[in-house]
Amino acid sequence: MPHFKITLAYDGTDYVGWQRQANGVSIQGLIEDALCELDGCTVAVAGAGRTDSGVHALGQVAAFTIERAMPPDALRRALNAHLPDAIRVMAAAEVPTSFHPRFDARTKTYRYRIWNGEVISPFERRYAWHVTGALDVEAMRAAARLVEGRHDFAAFQAAGSDVATTEREVFVSRIADCGLRIDCGLSIADCGIPAIRSPQSPVRSQSAVRNPPSEMLAYEVTGTGFLRHMVRTIVGTLVEVGRGKQPVDWMTGVLASRDRAAAGPTAPAAGLFLVHVDYGPVAAMP
Repeated sequence: MPHFKITLAYDGTDYVGWQRQANGVSIQGLIEDALCELDGCTVAVAGAGRTDSGVHALGQVAAFTIERAMPPDALRRALNAHLPDAIRVMAAAEVPTSFHPRFDARTKTYRYRIWNGEVISPFERRYAWHVTGALDVEAMRAAARLVEGRHDFAAFQAAGSDVATTEREVFVSRIADCGLRIDCGLSIADCGIPAIRSPQSPVRSQSAVRNPPSEMLAYEVTGTGFLRHMVRTIVGTLVEVGRGKQPVDWMTGVLASRDRAAAGPTAPAAGLFLVHVDYGPVAAMP
């Protein structure tokens, strides 16, 4: 039976998140339902990341095994014909049955978008956190760099989370204010910003010049894995620094505290995107 890897983009606004739940419509549930129609039986779909309600994806990865043999391009077209317009299969490939989108992932990259202006466009409101009042972007940038490295991120995880360890390694943690637009696969390099030489991440920004002026900030973070609400809580903490409510080195103290109450608020789900999951070389079927 063929085993497929698919790459997905979706607008998560109207869904309860990636994972199938008893109540509400999920991304995973819709894909499994579509595959059931195609394959004539129940199909279990595994995802690389369990995005929460309202969180979006440009590069979510999923995998499943079906009984029906078909070319990857035909599978992509068939799934898109059965899925709502807010969910698109961008690519499909047949891979070895040993491939697992979560356990085989080397790194994941998330992007969080902040609209820092008096009025937010109605075309951005579903895809960014509207933060009014001036932000000290340079202070936020300096605080973001303190997240890089291997740390215990217990202070940044949602209350009640049950994980074996709260240690994670972050390779890149950067903010750019270059007016990024929603575009599958768009990197900060497209804004003309100098590149970081990092094989682990598609992020290309070490610093950003506010030229042309933009009300959009983009925070991108690449790491081995992320706790629930970790990225959104980091962003909420960075905004506290940007508003001048806390100094840059507060970030170090929050990390050391391992206390969720010490960190900033959890940023809204709307601004968060799962951008990319890296696996290194994945063997394709002949």
